[in-house]
Amino acid sequence: MNTPDEQRSTAPHLSLQGITKRYGGVTALDSVDFSCNPGSIHAVLGENGAGKSTLIKIMSGVVTPDEGTLRLAGSERQFRGPADANAAGIVCIFQELSLIPDLSVADNICISNPPRRLGLIDNREQIRRAERVLARIQCEDVNPRSRVRDLPLSRRQMVEIAKALSRHPSVLILDEATSALTAADVDNVLVLLRKLRDEGLAILTISHRMHEIEAVADMCSVFRNGQHIETFREGDRSPQSIIQMMIGREISAHFPDKRHHVPSEKALEVDALNWEDRLKDIKLDVGKGEIVGLGGLDGQGQKELLLGLFGVLRKLRGSVRIDGREVRIRTPLDAKQAGINMALIPEDRKTEGLLLPMSIEDNLALASLQNLSRGLFVDKLALSAAIDSGISRMQIKAGSPQDPVSTLSGGNQQKVVIAKWLMTNPKLVLLNDPTRGIDVGTKQEIYRLLRQLAEDGVSILIYTTDYEELIGCCDRVAVMYDGRIVRELQGDDINEHNIIASSLNMDEQPA
Repeated sequence: MNTPDEQRSTAPHLSLQGITKRYGGVTALDSVDFSCNPGSIHAVLGENGAGKSTLIKIMSGVVTPDEGTLRLAGSERQFRGPADANAAGIVCIFQELSLIPDLSVADNICISNPPRRLGLIDNREQIRRAERVLARIQCEDVNPRSRVRDLPLSRRQMVEIAKALSRHPSVLILDEATSALTAADVDNVLVLLRKLRDEGLAILTISHRMHEIEAVADMCSVFRNGQHIETFREGDRSPQSIIQMMIGREISAHFPDKRHHVPSEKALEVDALNWEDRLKDIKLDVGKGEIVGLGGLDGQGQKELLLGLFGVLRKLRGSVRIDGREVRIRTPLDAKQAGINMALIPEDRKTEGLLLPMSIEDNLALASLQNLSRGLFVDKLALSAAIDSGISRMQIKAGSPQDPVSTLSGGNQQKVVIAKWLMTNPKLVLLNDPTRGIDVGTKQEIYRLLRQLAEDGVSILIYTTDYEELIGCCDRVAVMYDGRIVRELQGDDINEHNIIASSLNMDEQPA
């Protein structure tokens, strides 16, 4: 077998010449030339809206280019759909999962080509196949018989990867495929990608996690505003120069300055909050105009705490006070009511935050229709003004508010989710990993927005798996372990050492 360097020097396995794709008045790709070689991991970098997703949708047969040609193994190809591309050996793992929740893990992994016996699906062989491919990605803890909907998001993402590998691709494309994974799963996936590269696969990966790119990529290509800016070997450009290429401008400060005083009034007070075995005697408060972070390893009750506060969970026990007044929040509708004015930015924008077939303006209006109605009728002038204000405030890049929200990039879709809830004028905002799968430029916009909201008196409770965000954004950090808040950090004590030590519930004081 050739070495990776020898394989990378061979002719491109997949190449695109002069590719252009337009959506209405928006040019998603503008005369792009791009290629990837067998036995190589090629990272595609750029802000959300730079054209990366459109590029891989063309490669994988999801959309057809307006201009240009695609060649696979030297032959010009025109794919009629994803199944056609899959049959040719191009398999894409998109950021939005393609699993069927009510089917088992084994059913999902083998769905395109299930084993058959006497004309019927051979369930035993299907389970054996699923076990083999799950073992290949070191995911033996997933039961092939389990329903997908019963798995946490990180396990579902691993099943998606197993499903792709079961198709034996020659080109594997990953679109933010590690964004929902735990740190251990990410390490396993990176090891697997290196192994697949050495076996001769052409691998394309889109990721906003620069340390992952540095760990596995052989080549990098930067896109901006639908154009291919530059391709270079990984390590030939510094992270700062790559970021500048991506956004076309210098980055001054990563995080806005924090406030330096402790708020005197409490917007939220939680005491003895319990739910099943996931939340245990939670005691927490958030001051007016304060940003409080929830830290800890994934799955320690942070998401359940946010859902419980927003009225999603049933049989929640304990006390919740808003502005000093005890309240009962039984449903999300209760959480939105005057006097509580709470908003929740969910973890998965695709399934929990947006109605993808509907327009941008319809999605923006959903949470605030009650406030924009007079009796049984919506005030169309007020609604139009609110939508225009939301698009402007979040700098959402869209051709028209009437376009389906599914046509937007991931970062702009996340902006729609945030703008939708800001249109309700909340006093308390809950955020569940809001920058997952978002480019560095959009992240900075969200950081500035959170700090501006806090300066305007809005209280914020944010769970994030990114230590840098906890350190850079939050005035205080409450670290959770096994459903409990085990330590609270503030000031100079908010650092990576203390967060990690607290996340592991190590018996030591903050450094």
